Amino acid sequence: MIRVLIADDHPIIREGLTRIVQESPDLKVVGEARDGHEALDLVRRVLADVILLDIGMPGPGIFELMTQIRGERPNLPVLILSVYPEEQYAIRLLRLGASGYLTKDHSPDELVSAVRRVAAGRKYISPSLAEVLATQLDVDAGAPPHEVLSDREFQVLVSLANGQTVTEIARELELSPKTVSTYRSRILKKMGLSSSADLIRYALEHNLTG
Repeated sequence: MIRVLIADDHPIIREGLTRIVQESPDLKVVGEARDGHEALDLVRRVLADVILLDIGMPGPGIFELMTQIRGERPNLPVLILSVYPEEQYAIRLLRLGASGYLTKDHSPDELVSAVRRVAAGRKYISPSLAEVLATQLDVDAGAPPHEVLSDREFQVLVSLANGQTVTEIARELELSPKTVSTYRSRILKKMGLSSSADLIRYALEHNLTG
């Protein structure tokens, strides 16, 4: 029996994921979390074989949360669930130790297959993500400017590009608005941009918006 933790802030999605998992005789849901703090608490308290982790929950940012989970349970397979295309977050999260990255437009059968695969100690890589990874083999020859950003800076970049205000980002990432503004300034400097309009234009050109 594969024991699964589900972490997503939307009740309807949690219910749907639970139903999909419970319909498979070899899978069992052993806990549900509504935000990053609850997810980390469950990781510490509940014996699980896989965690399905939504990328956009309230609480610690996804990169910080991944780092914390790795610190608590280094061998726990983490399957990321996301509405964002693979090129935005997948490679960074795989580098941090995620076992797979699944966009929410995949079928229930694909989700179950991915859970079984990562529970067996393997990586789940979709065909589209495989193409992104193959492209990354040539990245060193001409890496795009956003590749120089830290994980936190990249997360702020994507949030700004998706129209969130500094205040909204600060609330979502549990940071002060001043800190987010500092990240914004660093992003513009590192990428050689001069304004938020330039940043949004760049994000659109590189498919970094949701």
